[in-house]
Amino acid sequence: MQSNIKKLITLICLSFTLTISTPVTTDAQCPMCRMSAESNLKNGGEAGKGLNNGILYMLATPYLLIGGIAYVWYRNRRKEEDELDDLIED
Repeated sequence: MQSNIKKLITLICLSFTLTISTPVTTDAQCPMCRMSAESNLKNGGEAGKGLNNGILYMLATPYLLIGGIAYVWYRNRRKEEDELDDLIED
């Protein structure tokens, strides 16, 4: 029990330290892409919006993959537990 608490405290301290040491402002795009997108939007273009949608798409992809894998794992795990319960009842 004590080792679990120590691990949790260590993890919280590490997370807090990394959060504090990370710069507050960051740019998600390289300067050339950013300038190109801004000038396109100022001239009435739609390329900047498409660029931002592409960034959001790339951001969502890993979460959807991990969610799908977790669902398949959960479904198979549940099926194994049901089969085990059936064996125990017999």
